[in-house]
This record gives sequence, C-alpha cells and structure tokens, in this order.
Amino acid sequence: MKIAIIGAGFTGLSAAYQLTKKGYEVTVYEKDPSPGGLAIGYQEKGWDWSLEKHYHHWFTNDNHIINLAKSINYEVIIKRPHTNWYVNGNIYEFDSISAALRFSELTPQDRVRHLATLALLRFNPFWKPLEKINANTFLPTLMGKKAYRMLWEPLFANKFGEYADDVSLAWFWARIAKRTQSLAYPSGGFLHFAQALDNHISKNGGIIHYQSEIEKIVENKTIEITFKDITGKTKKQFFDKCIVTLPSFLFLKIAPQLPESYTKKLVRLKGLGATNLVLRLKKPFFPNNTYWLSVADKKSPVMAIVEHTNFMDKRHYNNEHLLYLGNYVSPEHPYFKMTETEMISKFDPFLRKINPSYGKSLIGMKLFKAPFAQPIIPVNYSRIIPPMVTPLSNVILANIEQVYPWDRGTNYAVELGEKAAKLASQV
Repeated sequence: MKIAIIGAGFTGLSAAYQLTKKGYEVTVYEKDPSPGGLAIGYQEKGWDWSLEKHYHHWFTNDNHIINLAKSINYEVIIKRPHTNWYVNGNIYEFDSISAALRFSELTPQDRVRHLATLALLRFNPFWKPLEKINANTFLPTLMGKKAYRMLWEPLFANKFGEYADDVSLAWFWARIAKRTQSLAYPSGGFLHFAQALDNHISKNGGIIHYQSEIEKIVENKTIEITFKDITGKTKKQFFDKCIVTLPSFLFLKIAPQLPESYTKKLVRLKGLGATNLVLRLKKPFFPNNTYWLSVADKKSPVMAIVEHTNFMDKRHYNNEHLLYLGNYVSPEHPYFKMTETEMISKFDPFLRKINPSYGKSLIGMKLFKAPFAQPIIPVNYSRIIPPMVTPLSNVILANIEQVYPWDRGTNYAVELGEKAAKLASQV
C-alpha cells in the first residue's frame, strides 16, 4: 500500500517511521528544506549542535518521544535547570516546593493556599470534569485572588492575549500535572534528531521530498497529490492513503472536496502564532543561571525569556550564550511585521531592567516566526476537537489541534503520528 504523508514535523516523521518499519511504501512531502516542523533547527558557523528556531525541551515523562529516541539508539541528555519567575521587578526561584514557600511577595497563608491548589490539580487524575470549567474564573477562587493576579493572570494574558478569559481549566491542569523538575534534550539538537529519523525512514525504504509544497489533495479511486517540487515544477503522484499533519486551516486550503459542514467546524478552531528573537551573547544574560524565566508582568513586551545555554553546555555553540525572547501572538499582531532591529528596540528597555549591560555582549540575533503554534483550548474543547477520520475516506488528519488535554509538543506529536500510522495501516 502506498501512503503519502504531508509534513515532516515529528507527527509526520513518527508516522513514516512506524509505517516504513511495517513495509509500507511511504512518501513524505515537506515545504521546508529540513525536517522538524515547529522544532526545526538551524546552525551557525562554529557551532557543533543545531538550535531550534522556537525553544523546545522534553519532560522526563515524555515517554513517546524518549522511547522513539531509544528505538533508534539516539542519545538523550537529562538535566535539572533553574526555572524562575519575574514578579514585581525581581527574579524569584520557583522550581521547588521550598522555593515557592519562601516567595516573599505573598503572605505565608497565601503561599500555602497557592501551593495547595497546584498540588490538588497535579495529583488529580481526572481531567474530564475540569474541561467544563473556565480557568480564569476558577483559579482565583481556589488559590486566592492575590496569588492568581500576581502570578498566573499575567501569564494567561501574555500567552493567550484576547483569548485569556476563554481557556479551560483542563489545559491548566495538564500544564501542572505533566511538569517535571528535570528536563530532557536530544544530543545535538532537535534538527539532528529529526535528521536521524529521516535516515532511518530512508533505510526502511521511505522517501522524503523537501522544499515540496502541496497544492491540492483530491480523492477519487485513489488519492491524487499535486505539489510543487524543489525546482518549482508542478507534479502529481497517486496513493492509496494520505496522512495530513498540517494545521486545520491549511488542510482546508489544499482539500477542495471537503464538505461545507466539515469546513465550518474546522474554521471554528482558533490558534496563535509564535515569534522568537534569538540573541547570541558573549556573556550570560541571567546572573543566576536561570534557564526559563516566566514573566508575570502584563506590561512586559515578552512572554518568556529562555537562556538555552543555561540548560545545554555553551561549548556546543562556540561558547556563545543563547537567549530566546518568545511570544505567542496572532499573525495580525505587529510583531509579525517587525524586523529583528525593530523587535530588539521594542524589548530593550525591559531587558535592561534584568541585565543593564547585555547589549555590550551582543554578537548577533535572528528572528523566527510561525503563523500557527498554539491552539486555543476553550471550555468543552472535546466537543469541537477535529477527529482524525475525515470526510475523505482515505485521508487522515493528525495535527496539534488534536493533542488534548495535553499541551502541544513533540512528545504528543510522536504519539499522534503513531496513532495515525495505526489508522492508516487498517485496510
């Protein structure tokens, strides 16, 4: 059986790996020049490792992707970096119970109440009832208004913008329940790991066409794929089945046969894009070895500041210190129109509050944008989540809008790819 896979992110790579192991004839189409999807990487001169355009790591309980790495004998590094919060102009350690209990911005009673709420969510195994509850309404009632407004309300506002009041408690539960203190990372970077998967897929007989963009999928007796190849020529190929890993709105653009009733359901799904400005520095940005800084400040121009080289050793990057300045915003947001220079000018006053002299050690910077990176998870999302089976009988949809209740990430992309491969292999 011939199976097409649209997209060489980790969902597509996972599906291709599983299907080629079983002997299916698999062809993958990817518009970018390399694999990885939202975890796609790049490499500067002098670096031994690649770096993701948008920050990524794994939790140590991300079993699907860690087991995939084990299956191809790929090294995974586990460390415990420092994750802190920026609150009221100061950086506070927040990566342990004892650190949270020392948080001086809240009274002892508020600290205990806040931690008790997080513990209640973390150890609650039943997420389904939580999806009926609005997080923005429930959390201040349970943990206290002061703790919520100081710590979590700014994060919701910075992450979800106009959708901050719509998010389900099930989404928040998943973020708390899944978190581990230690984190994992593929040796060499996600690009190298994706390339290793590419090699195994190729050894199994699979084919991956890079810089090949799909123009149309039509189902008659077979699946007809129309695409532009690396030379810009339009070509057609025919398959028995197809797995589409693109966001739903892109699926609608390439599948004209989809009925209007189905299209209306997918159009209802909302999401945000991502921008990441990566700074290369001669010296560390943070004075206290912080890896991840959650910015609890509604006026901040940046949602999260991530110093990658406080997680992975700087020697892999020519001893440079690498800093992500990340935001989730809609594609219509001004950030999507900004250049690198315009964005660093926007961020600079805030960054100098943390490190007044960081600009003196700036080597260079690059700006990366993704039009769809974060699905919006409203109350009762399970009622609108798109099924993998589509109205086109031999076309399967597998994308991050179907990762639920867990938040999007490469671990769940791999799990989704495994499910898609199993579905595609059914006769």
